[in-house]
Amino acid sequence: MAMTPFTLSKRQLPLLATAAVIVLGGAAAALYLSRKKKKAEKRLKYEIVFVLGGPGAGKGTQCALLVERHGLVHLSAGDLLREERNRGTELATMINTYIQEGKIVPAEVTVGLLRAAMEKAEGKTKFLIDGFPRDPGNLRCWIENMSDHAHTKAVLYLNAPEEVMLQRLLERGKTSGRTDDNADSIKKRFKTYLESTMPIIQHFQAQGKVWEVQADRPLGEVSADVFARFDTW
Repeated sequence: MAMTPFTLSKRQLPLLATAAVIVLGGAAAALYLSRKKKKAEKRLKYEIVFVLGGPGAGKGTQCALLVERHGLVHLSAGDLLREERNRGTELATMINTYIQEGKIVPAEVTVGLLRAAMEKAEGKTKFLIDGFPRDPGNLRCWIENMSDHAHTKAVLYLNAPEEVMLQRLLERGKTSGRTDDNADSIKKRFKTYLESTMPIIQHFQAQGKVWEVQADRPLGEVSADVFARFDTW
């Protein structure tokens, strides 16, 4: 059976034209805003991948391999804080107390140390930041102080069972000299991680910015998955 040709009345034509203008105008506006956002991100001085995971998940190990492979700059929030606390200042005493008790150091201190380290790395624009942000307050402070300077590309999430991380940390504690590589401090750090850092990972998951890698496998397998994420960056 032949189909009846579809026709519009003279009254319908203006309505169709108006609808087309609205749809096309909305699409054009969305495209414009998307391009504007990308241009703004390009103007930012730094591009960041946060590296998160529980204590002992292998953040430092994978960052070292990425530095070797891609020439990225690795900044460890924990290392920067430990370096600062060795300076013997009042700030150093405060940082030392927080770390020993497994608590999170005030965000303003950590963000200040991270920004100073980035500014010292002249000519470098891509950074791996591991162990930060550790809680929503850290993230708010980062956004307030760094949004005009840095774009968050993604979060590399190294996921490993707690029992695996515990054994790694106890083994590391035999030679690391770190005062927080003991059973009591480790348990406090696990509790802090679950309560404070997991919400950060979930926040970025909602934005589609999390690169999750299962980190309780042999080193080569974990590294291969990590490299695959970064080879296009």
